[in-house]
Amino acid sequence: MSVADFAFYVFAITTVASGLFTVVSKNPVHSVLWLIAAFLGATGLFVLLGAEFLAMILMIIYVGAVAILFLFVVMMLDVDFAELKAEMAKSIPVALLIGTVLLMQLGAVLGVWQFADGAEAARAAITPAVEEIHNTAALGQILYTDYILLFQMAGLILLVAMIGAIVLTMRHRTNVKRQNVIAQMHRDPAAAMELKDVKPGQGL
Repeated sequence: MSVADFAFYVFAITTVASGLFTVVSKNPVHSVLWLIAAFLGATGLFVLLGAEFLAMILMIIYVGAVAILFLFVVMMLDVDFAELKAEMAKSIPVALLIGTVLLMQLGAVLGVWQFADGAEAARAAITPAVEEIHNTAALGQILYTDYILLFQMAGLILLVAMIGAIVLTMRHRTNVKRQNVIAQMHRDPAAAMELKDVKPGQGL
């Protein structure tokens, strides 16, 4: 067994085991830590595949930002996990039913699955050979040259979804104090402050 094969088995087992412990862990903090371990295992697999750019993106975005944000949110929120588990226990029969249906569908699909004759060649023809161009350059060529219209449309859909989420969640309540920057900048100090001559022994 070569070093690459040993590293593959280590990263693969780490990813699968960490994903399993992410789901079955009772402590949410431990689940987030196992999720980070799963991301690290997937990063190692990307490095073994020669996709260093995707590996670094996975490390920077998912491990360095998303997972750490999850960890801070879980640790800082005062969540009653006992009540949350009690509510989740009520949904277990429905979840098992949905999971069984999905497994039956996957089994039916895999039972009649047939590989096309040109599938391997079609997958290999998406990007040039590694000896001709680096994987980062090939990824950029696919995203920003071959599929630039679809890439821009996906970005536009995400922008519209973000704006829609902000508009739907914004509530102008009358009993909530809000900061008015323009009013603060144009306020008159003479009208905003009042001097009181407090005599000794007396209060305001």
